Amino acid sequence: MLRWFGLLALVAFIAGVGAVFNPFNRDNEPEAESVAVVVEEEQPVQRDVVLYFGDPASPFLAQEERPIAECDDDLTCIEAIVRELVAGPQTELVPVLPAQALLLGVEIDEDRVVLDFNQALVTNLPAGCSSELLSVHALVNTLAANIPYVRRLVLHVEGREIKTLRGHVDLTEPVSADFSLVHRERDVPVVEDVAVPVKEQE
Repeated sequence: MLRWFGLLALVAFIAGVGAVFNPFNRDNEPEAESVAVVVEEEQPVQRDVVLYFGDPASPFLAQEERPIAECDDDLTCIEAIVRELVAGPQTELVPVLPAQALLLGVEIDEDRVVLDFNQALVTNLPAGCSSELLSVHALVNTLAANIPYVRRLVLHVEGREIKTLRGHVDLTEPVSADFSLVHRERDVPVVEDVAVPVKEQE
């Protein structure tokens, strides 16, 4: 009988020692498999726009397509498009606006857009009739190609009206889009000028 109680006491002692050194019995638990979670980053929504720059092989404009971030309204789109024009071409085309030009404000009035730039637009613009003509029409043609109802452009410099940039193109009246200044022999199809119906006076 005493031998039986001694045996039970020995078993209990061994079990107690095991509990002290392995209180949660982790050796018998299977190791948790690590699961790799791959989080896909959402790609920003973009839209393609048409920009007009100088053609190095002719005295005309040529168009370049480029993606920009999708914009919620036309005002934001115009600001983004003009910034891309100022940034310059990504191909062999020729810049039409000074890199120092800064867009200060945008106004939309029916088919007319008013762009207000800093003084660098005038100061850093290359002199010459052709340069000035292409710069102005690169702006208005680009806007007309991407914002369907925009047909005319007014340029301001630091909040004031100007008569011309460098003495050649008359800016006292809004400048209309003119796609006859676009080189037609490019790989990218040229956006055609769309006639806007004139409302009949009542």
